[in-house]
Amino acid sequence: MKINSYSFGRIVINEKEYTNDVIILLTEVKSWWRKEGHEVCVQDIKEVVKARPELLIIGTGASGYVVVKEETEKFLASNKIELIAKPTQDACKLYNDLSESKRVVAALHLTC
Repeated sequence: MKINSYSFGRIVINEKEYTNDVIILLTEVKSWWRKEGHEVCVQDIKEVVKARPELLIIGTGASGYVVVKEETEKFLASNKIELIAKPTQDACKLYNDLSESKRVVAALHLTC
């Protein structure tokens, strides 16, 4: 998977445009809806854990408003999944840089 471009509210992955938040799993892209909107809870990343990545990159939005709850960080650590949370523009670049050499999943908030 490759992120071709990102701008507020829009992302292009493998030449396909998405306008809702997404999770890029190892072989597919899915819509990503969070229980608490701007907080990432354990139940928001259950699919991620099933994919067994080495790394989860969370795009926290254009302005970085999304917060990863501490319980979610602990849950990922207990499943031996490294977490990096960054504003979505930076998260997209990091995903492209690392996804060829690691098993990486990205969960990306496209707005705020």
